[in-house]
Amino acid sequence: MSYIAKPIARHPKLKRNALGLTHRDYEGAMSTLCAGCGHDSITAALIEACCEIDLPPHRIAKISGIGCSSKAPTYFIKQAHGFNSVHGRMPSVATGANLANRDLIYLGVSGDGDTASIGLGQFAHAVRRKLNMVYIVMNNGCYGLTKGQFSATNDRASPSKKGAPNPFDPIDLCQLAITLGAGFVARSFSGDKAQLKPLIKAAIHYNGFALLDVISPCVTFNNHAASTKGYEYVRAHNEALDRVDFVPLENEIRAELAAGETRDVLLHDGSTLRLNRLDADHDPEDADSALTAIRSRAARGEVATGLLYLDPAEQDLHATLGTTARPLNAMPMSELCPGADKLAAINAKFQ
Repeated sequence: MSYIAKPIARHPKLKRNALGLTHRDYEGAMSTLCAGCGHDSITAALIEACCEIDLPPHRIAKISGIGCSSKAPTYFIKQAHGFNSVHGRMPSVATGANLANRDLIYLGVSGDGDTASIGLGQFAHAVRRKLNMVYIVMNNGCYGLTKGQFSATNDRASPSKKGAPNPFDPIDLCQLAITLGAGFVARSFSGDKAQLKPLIKAAIHYNGFALLDVISPCVTFNNHAASTKGYEYVRAHNEALDRVDFVPLENEIRAELAAGETRDVLLHDGSTLRLNRLDADHDPEDADSALTAIRSRAARGEVATGLLYLDPAEQDLHATLGTTARPLNAMPMSELCPGADKLAAINAKFQ
């Protein structure tokens, strides 16, 4: 496969962030995905979000599995750390890396097949352990690399491009994540960057497991009129439960919000999530309310998007295990391997 390198020339007056970087500095290689793929739109939102909140590229770790979605880390932040794991095993690699170096920002990119099928067990345990990471699912309801077979997230009412029916009910990853204890759960649409960007920013600043389930139409295999994961359907049936704005700790900004109740939720680092409630019945800090909102709209054939659930007080895996504040990769071997006597004492506790 041949790759076309991006031109290095750039306009001298491109806007720069606090690090002196432009959005071009957060780009990667040229995409080899199909023209119009929703995954590229998510990548563009990631590039802009990371640039706007002044993330140092060397502090970001991109981890993925296998699939069209898992190619996406190649297309953003080329200076970041990256690891492309085997199919469905991205959460294990992310867990090990996070325990070894808690100072990095972990962006996990996966797909609906990589997460909801072969990787479902891995996903479930990353959630229940409250691994401090952003877990992005580029959800198109099919296996794009292997000619469009249904994935486990495809709706039963959503037939294939050639009209073959799907006989199985879908796995709703947002409902599953809330049930398993995820503290930040949101759903968005690749065609709605205005909604997706602040959700990405807030997820990065969240201390714990943050799931972003992004409906991302597959233009080759699952974008026909009857598909519930296609552009036409999601645009027609998308119901945003809230408008979201992210307010960084360093830079207070004013958001022009629609009429309705506005709530500020303080995150652990002092940043603020500003929510404008478009649905008076939805309380994003109530897990039962979130599950009801997802299910009731799904029963009407609608896609509930926005911040579905948030627990601002969640503790991550390091707090649960009581690990040292020093990254393990910065500790000398004498501390990492304290000797046979220490090991024997530990083993004695299990006898």
